[in-house]
Amino acid sequence: RLARQAFAALDAIPFFTVGEDEVRAWTIHRGDSALQAAHRIHSDIAKGFVRAEVFGYDELLAAGDEKALKAAGKFRLEGKEYVVKDGDIVHIRANTR
Repeated sequence: RLARQAFAALDAIPFFTVGEDEVRAWTIHRGDSALQAAHRIHSDIAKGFVRAEVFGYDELLAAGDEKALKAAGKFRLEGKEYVVKDGDIVHIRANTR
């Protein structure tokens, strides 16, 4: 409850990145875009932002895994202006060369 109250007081939300060996939570302000979320991870990722692959945590639980989520059509490709939602799982595609 304390963490939820702190997030609410700061008008902040968490979003997640998922890799083969790591799940990480990041904090952004409510209403931030996918580009701002990318910048939170690393400025080079924001500079080379191409698009974000997004799905919700609840959608993942309902589907069981990412493969089933894609098959159900719940896996979304979003642009720079997408407003990240509380609990989104985001994979940022970027050209960092």
